[in-house]
Amino acid sequence: MHIDSGDTAWMFVSTGLVLFMIPALGFFEAGLIRSKNSLSILMQTFSGLAILSVLWFVIGFTLVYAPSFGAVGGVIGGLNWIFFNGVPIYKSLDYAPTIPGVTFAAYEMMFAVITPLLITGAFAERLKYSAFVIFIIAWSIFIYYPLAHWVWGRGWLAHLGVFDFAGGIVIHTSAGMGAIAAALVLGRRKNFGPDIMVPHNIPLAVIGATILWLGWFGFNAGSALASGGLAGNTLLVSQIASATSALVWIGLSWRRSKKPSTTAVINGAIAGLAGVTPAAGFISAQNSFFLGIVLGFASYYGILLLKEHLKIDDVLDVGSVHGITGIVGSLAIGLIASTVINPAGPNGLFYGHMAQIGIQALGVGVAALLGFGGTIIIMKVIDAVIGLRVKEEEEEIGLDITQHAERAYVE
Repeated sequence: MHIDSGDTAWMFVSTGLVLFMIPALGFFEAGLIRSKNSLSILMQTFSGLAILSVLWFVIGFTLVYAPSFGAVGGVIGGLNWIFFNGVPIYKSLDYAPTIPGVTFAAYEMMFAVITPLLITGAFAERLKYSAFVIFIIAWSIFIYYPLAHWVWGRGWLAHLGVFDFAGGIVIHTSAGMGAIAAALVLGRRKNFGPDIMVPHNIPLAVIGATILWLGWFGFNAGSALASGGLAGNTLLVSQIASATSALVWIGLSWRRSKKPSTTAVINGAIAGLAGVTPAAGFISAQNSFFLGIVLGFASYYGILLLKEHLKIDDVLDVGSVHGITGIVGSLAIGLIASTVINPAGPNGLFYGHMAQIGIQALGVGVAALLGFGGTIIIMKVIDAVIGLRVKEEEEEIGLDITQHAERAYVE
């Protein structure tokens, strides 16, 4: 197929939208933690954007999308495109036949950048910056790149029939389970409890959530890799699932605390967006409404289970808002995906293909195991070499001063 200017323009817009999500993630998280640590989370997300972009340029893209070492359906891509050498500027790659190869590579860079940075919400307020830098590089190389190759780079999971439209398995399941693992390895913050869980700037978090919601249209609809009907339906599906999940969170928080909560509605929206991500290109808007309801309940009660009952200090509930929803949305493909929506996708159980739910479960299980187990190994090695956690007195003072010698607010 020839390069299509309309499709290329759509992908430029989508890439920009996903890029905006990365600092927006910082705003969202910074507003929901204590003021003395707000700059540290912004530093992690913004510097992470720089570090992981370069890493993708040097080695990431080729490890994910170049033909597998050894045989088709392998475990990691070759070094054909290291430093983007050989990535076509005026021709396409067969992954996206109507846009230039460099456009596809730049778009996929944004996914590679944001995925490890989701875990910042789990280890907020207590991780050393030096440990953070090593962690995101190691996590990308040993977890994200192989998993993305297995599913999106035509590796072994793709050959078994695992589908993931925009990252429920590759991104949200792996990062969500990694977040739980990171919280367990690091341990709870000092004085863990309700007194330290008060957001310092909810309006900043709302701004972040708003930009995230906007950017998610590039995240999900952009994954059609072309303008047209599939992208349009994906945009609608993403909006309906997110809005429905947000309404569920409003209702549940209102019932529990007797007041409707701003933090609940923004968390509910993000949970819906994360959960619909894997299925967005395969399901109808009608089914996305029901999926949004399930995602809202699953993520809300997932937080109660992980934080209140199991006492896991996943600070911003990444394990539930991203991990549990990513699992639910990925499994939903096995139930409600339809080739009427996307002829290149599968049919789920409700559309006559019973085996797809088992195939999706395999993909979810592999991602969860790699994300959880791999994160534990990486963090244990970092802890043994340079240490993970700031000193107790530094945690008390705050990471903004002790790690970066800066203050978010001057009194």
